[in-house]
Amino acid sequence: MRAYQDMVFTTAARLTGNDAQAEDIAQDVFLKAYGNFEGLRTSTTAGGWLKTVTTNLTLNYLSRYRRRRRLFSELRGEDDNSPEPEDRFAVPDTLLDGVDAQQRTQLIDSALQTLPDHQRLPLVLYHFEEMPYDEIARRLHISLAKVKTDILRARAKLAGLLARGGACVDGSAE
Repeated sequence: MRAYQDMVFTTAARLTGNDAQAEDIAQDVFLKAYGNFEGLRTSTTAGGWLKTVTTNLTLNYLSRYRRRRRLFSELRGEDDNSPEPEDRFAVPDTLLDGVDAQQRTQLIDSALQTLPDHQRLPLVLYHFEEMPYDEIARRLHISLAKVKTDILRARAKLAGLLARGGACVDGSAE
């Protein structure tokens, strides 16, 4: 458990955008691992198994609660897909050069948590879980075009957030 707890928590936290939910999911993952302990104890693929279980449990959790949130937002008359200006600008590759690896991870994780679920999930699954577009579409029960659009918009928002956050970290602007 100690060897994989950070990976399991980080995977769940990036997908949910919520540390408390990620902790609950991590507990469930390790309960499943405990149930399969004999097979996992000597397995060289235990890390991959844990990552897959974490991803699956998180996606199941999010799909259950997404339906509830959608229902309540429809009752209030809010529309999560309302048009908003996109931050479309090029971000230099050197944006976070002055930031150490730990700070870079914190900046990225913080920025990811601010993205709406429908953008964060496909982005994390594609870039961090290395899942192909068609698999993301299948797992999230959305069209391939929506996956691509959501990832594009998430990248644009993330770039804007990191540009503002990165500038504050290196002291060049506040």
